[in-house]
Parts: sequence; C-alpha cells; structure tokens
Amino acid sequence: MQKALIIYASMSGNTEDIANIIKETLKEHQIAIDCADMDEADADSLMSYDYVFIGTYTWGDGDLPYEAEDFYEDISNLQLNGLRTACFGSGDHAYPKFCEAVTLFSQVLEKAGAALYPETLKIELAPETAEDKECCKEFVRGFLAWAAHHGDQCHVS
Repeated sequence: MQKALIIYASMSGNTEDIANIIKETLKEHQIAIDCADMDEADADSLMSYDYVFIGTYTWGDGDLPYEAEDFYEDISNLQLNGLRTACFGSGDHAYPKFCEAVTLFSQVLEKAGAALYPETLKIELAPETAEDKECCKEFVRGFLAWAAHHGDQCHVS
C-alpha cells in the first residue's frame, strides 16, 4: 500500500480543513495516510513516504508562518531524489501576496530535488463551499494521476 504524509501549519483551522479533505480523498484511493503539524514534523522522515503534501497559511505580506520556518529550513538542507510532493494552503485576498507561503514551499521542494506537482491548491479562507471542497478533491485526483506518470523517477527510500 502506498503511503502519504500530510504536513500542515494552520492557525485558524482553514489549512487544517483543507488537509482533512485531502486526507479523506486519499483514503478513497486506498492510500495510508499520516498527518503531522508542521512544528512537530521531522523533515528527515519525508523519504519514507511515497507522497508528501505540504500545506500552510501565509503570514503578513507573504511570509512563512513562524511555526513553518524551521521545517522550511530543514527541507532546504535535504536531497529529496524525486519524492512526489504537492503544496496547498489557505489565504486571504485582502493581503498583497495571496498564499505566498505555498509558493515558497513549492520553490524549496524543487530546489531540494523533489518531483513537484505543477499545480498548487490555494483556497480563500476556509473550504466551505461545495466548489472549494471539490477543488480540494480534484487537486488530489490530479496529483495521483500526475504521480502515476512520475513513478519511474529515481525515488530512493
């Protein structure tokens, strides 16, 4: 059975709500899932998973949340050897850089050698509408289809 890890930082619960929809959608595809709060996550454990989803909210004018900074730094020191990853998060269009922390995590994963799903999931505030929830499910289904075509890359566990 394939294993996925969902790591997230959530202050108001919005990003956690997205993570839960991702988790439920992965379960429908018979994938074993572990979830971790970002401030407790161990970056060195990432390579023991087939898939890694990283979610965060954005702080201030496009900054990483405080509890995400150490994990971000840890990733920048890893070699992820084609690990299949995806990034998601919640944001607020009232701020100048909508979901910028999601973009920052995407960039650091690529620099660390991860195979990064080219789509990111960025939700305004909480995924409350049926449309938002469907976007989350579509994100997972799209990721899994993409990952199936990127499975023959060098992935060392």
